[in-house]
Amino acid sequence: MDQSEAWIYLALAFVIIFIRVWARWVQVGPSNWQLDDYLMPLTGVVLALKTITVHIVSAMFQGLTNSYMTDEERAALDPHSKVYFNRQCGSKVQLIAWSFYAFVLWSSKLCVTVFYGRLTSGLMLMHLRLRIRIAYVLLGVTYIFVALSLLIACQPMSRYWQINPDPGDLCHSASSEFRVFAVLIPNILTDAYLLSIPLPLLWVANIDLRRKITLMMLFSGAIFVAVAGILRGVSILQAGPEGAITGSEWACRETFVAIVVTNLPIIHPFFRKAATRIGSSALFTKVAKSADDHPPKSEHAGGGFEPSQKRVTYPPSIPRSISSISDQSAMNHGALDGYKQSPGGSGSVIVSREFTVVRKGTAAN
Repeated sequence: MDQSEAWIYLALAFVIIFIRVWARWVQVGPSNWQLDDYLMPLTGVVLALKTITVHIVSAMFQGLTNSYMTDEERAALDPHSKVYFNRQCGSKVQLIAWSFYAFVLWSSKLCVTVFYGRLTSGLMLMHLRLRIRIAYVLLGVTYIFVALSLLIACQPMSRYWQINPDPGDLCHSASSEFRVFAVLIPNILTDAYLLSIPLPLLWVANIDLRRKITLMMLFSGAIFVAVAGILRGVSILQAGPEGAITGSEWACRETFVAIVVTNLPIIHPFFRKAATRIGSSALFTKVAKSADDHPPKSEHAGGGFEPSQKRVTYPPSIPRSISSISDQSAMNHGALDGYKQSPGGSGSVIVSREFTVVRKGTAAN
């Protein structure tokens, strides 16, 4: 990967984070921001630091670390040589890069969990609230495990950049199998658990198949993150002497995908609403039939029409996690917009659309 690719990923990630911040600013205002609204910009800062470490390892230290060396090569390397210096410094920076990488991934997962909690707030489904609490605990426990695995698995810490004698697999800064699996397995497990929260609700929701597939794709982005993590682990273990650079390249790709899929459910409804305002909603939803094909049933003085309402009833078996999300709340929270609970709270929803028609030759008030 050319060095410019990592910076392109970083620039695109910053654009996505900026759009998310702007969308939340417009939707709810900074006074109503929650944890994920503050955590995501911090994640962007750490992502920038991680990209800088990748550049340093590749450009300044030629991708050299204390990994991928035979005992003979270690013994023959002059401690006063430039290569020896690059390997030591590269190992130190690589350790920092691993820490930044883990923070970006778990911070993104935490943002997703906070979003799920906000999306289902006020529901009477105890199992949903319990599962979200479990997600918080799971993320906290796994992140502590990953952080400790990266920082204290090799003792004393100076062995992380020890060249000769071989410090062992636990202390190989770039190619440690223990480190790869210590991050990869918790990463996949937590992604799988987070996916298990919204997808079952969407699968049984009484919405059209096209919209159901769209929403499931929005919430299934963690699959792509997991795949990128697996490819990163494989590249580290099989790339040979280039493993440090190859692993760093895949880390940039994986963290970029994590930023995208974390923010997409937040900004997607915002773009849908903006597109509707400029008459481009066909980019996001199927074009509705014209008003001439379906004339309103009632007209009142002044050229306007009574808001039409269409009642859609969910089966009793469908959780009210979908039907209890109002239009404005959904826009504030993202993704699940356009469904409003009926006043009686009976599990049915009212989809409301208001039309304002001004007759030709009538001055607008």
